[in-house]
Amino acid sequence: MSYKATAAEVGKLRNATGAGMMDSKKALVEAEGDFDKAIEILRKQGQKVAAKRADRDSTEGAVIAKVNAEQTKGIVISLNCETDFVAKNDAFVAMAHEIADLALNFNSKEELLAADYNGISVEEKLTEQTGVIGEKIEVGSFQVIEGALVNAYIHAGNKIGAVAALSANVEGASDVAKEIAMQVAAMNPVALDETSVAQSVIDTELEIAKDQLRQEGKPENMIENIAKGKLQKFFKENTLVHQMFIKDGKTSVQDHVKTVNADLKVAGYIRYSL
Repeated sequence: MSYKATAAEVGKLRNATGAGMMDSKKALVEAEGDFDKAIEILRKQGQKVAAKRADRDSTEGAVIAKVNAEQTKGIVISLNCETDFVAKNDAFVAMAHEIADLALNFNSKEELLAADYNGISVEEKLTEQTGVIGEKIEVGSFQVIEGALVNAYIHAGNKIGAVAALSANVEGASDVAKEIAMQVAAMNPVALDETSVAQSVIDTELEIAKDQLRQEGKPENMIENIAKGKLQKFFKENTLVHQMFIKDGKTSVQDHVKTVNADLKVAGYIRYSL
């Protein structure tokens, strides 16, 4: 006589794995009611699906930015999938938040993937969910920042995450760090300030400026100085501390931060966008 799974057993397996009703029922029947064996069957099913979808692009997903309770460490991670439909699913977003909570305890993607997630590793959980959902699921970006005071912001339906770090934990710093994280998400600065812009970016901007000036017919002996002026404008518009603060459009970010405390500075930031 073949084993028949009860509704309660199917429900328990679904809750444990997130698998669909029919997949859970089939796994229980194949395992003849052995709950642990049924879970293993579903995991192997996930491994098969993962292997088939390994070469797929996982360009959709949820970007999560979080900080620890002390607000001294922040992370931005992306849990990637193949379609926007899955990326917007409440259960998928909830899993992304759970993995982000775990990520606060680690400093690399490798450590995170090896971490315990309800009795299995994060990596095993993602493989399991690949089988459940039928799409490639993986941790994409994983960035970490530490500072005296950090705060985070998630923008555009979990498509952009940012964390800003300030130089000191003073009164009002948490709120202004949140505002700066919003600035980072919205304006996507190329660097913190002019000293941290990559030389390759500077060289490219100077060459673009010089080409434009030559096309405008400017004398060759003036081009170098005018190009340097255009570079300064580029720094003002594209480095975080010199950008206009988006909430008022009149004050630079660094001056806005100083309204909280004269000695307060932006110490760094991280940002990721799908």
